[in-house]
Formats: sequence, structure tokens, C-alpha cells
Amino acid sequence: MAQGRRVERVAALIRREVSELLLNSIQDERVHQGIVSITQVEVSGDLQHCKIYVSIFAQSNSINEVLSGLQSASAFLKGELGRRLQMRRAPEIIFKLDQGMEKGSSVLDLLGKLENERKEKILRRPDKE
Repeated sequence: MAQGRRVERVAALIRREVSELLLNSIQDERVHQGIVSITQVEVSGDLQHCKIYVSIFAQSNSINEVLSGLQSASAFLKGELGRRLQMRRAPEIIFKLDQGMEKGSSVLDLLGKLENERKEKILRRPDKE
């Protein structure tokens, strides 16, 4: 149980530090083509691997470029995390695109279409009085 809390605490610290590093320390122009927000951090039980899920608000053709910029900065981020969190061995970082926002908006669009179809059916139905 204590091990799980430690992993959660390290994940929260990684999220905070990587967020600050993305804002202030990353020089790669590809990263700054859009707005990058960290949605989730998953750290393995042995603290050796870390998946950082990001949501990227940018033009659709530059999202892959932003992701590649983030991935190329992962070695720098690993070193900084090791120093800032005083870890003996910082975890390997993998960035993943969180598509929850896109899925959520597509579900909302679909629900809106269904609602409009339902209203149209009600308007077309003749009144039976």
C-alpha cells in the first residue's frame, strides 16, 4: 500500500515539474507551436518508466510535430527531473497523445445531432387531438 502512495506522489511531482519545464526551459520551437497540457502521468511501480499523456491544442497538421519535439526533449527532461526530484535514477519518459478531449467533443457532437433529429421528428408528427 505504501508503495502505491509513493508512486502516486512521484507521478504528481513529475507532472508539476514537467509542466514548469515545458513552460520555462524547453527551447524547441516545435513544442511551442501549440498549447500543451499534461492530462495524466503514469509511473511504473519500480519508478523506471513514465508515460506522460498530453493534450495538444494546435492545428491538426502540427500535432505530430509537437509530439516529436516533446519526445526529443525527453532526455533533457529526464536529467532535470533527476536533479529536481533528487532521484538516484530518473524514469524514462514517453509522451502519449491523450485523445480524450477529441473523443469527448465527438460524443457531444453526436448527442447534439441526435437531439436535433428527435426535435425534427416531433415537429413533423401530426397532432392527434
